[in-house]
Amino acid sequence: MTTPQRHAARAGQLSFAVFALARVHRAAAAAMLRALGLHPGQELLLMQLFERDGQTQSELLDSVGLDHSTVSKSLRRMQEAGLVTRRPNEDDRRALNVWLTDRGQAMREPIEAMWATLEEMSTRHLDEVAIRSFIATARTIEHSITDNGKDG
Repeated sequence: MTTPQRHAARAGQLSFAVFALARVHRAAAAAMLRALGLHPGQELLLMQLFERDGQTQSELLDSVGLDHSTVSKSLRRMQEAGLVTRRPNEDDRRALNVWLTDRGQAMREPIEAMWATLEEMSTRHLDEVAIRSFIATARTIEHSITDNGKDG
């Protein structure tokens, strides 16, 4: 079947493959997150807090690479769900620190299990060499896009 998308994608087969992979990977992750009562992206914030609880919203924003409005909305939802609390920073009252609640802490094992399952689904037909090669290639593409030709 030839569609305008497929015809247009001939000029960017790698880009289309990245898009298609990201779409199915995100959909699988989103389904697993829904089963945990989470929205996509919230697990990334929780994982950052598992590593270092009490970060400021700015620190979380920098660590997950999401935009300010997405992080703010996610944290508000997470607070409403009883996963985190936000309190003014002791040194800078304009900044808010984000702390895990007991319920948020309890999400660590389910999230780790979810990521392990997603990893298994993603790599089940790949050997270690292919996995390492894919990771290196993905990082190179990410750097190329982020750098956008700055180095040459």
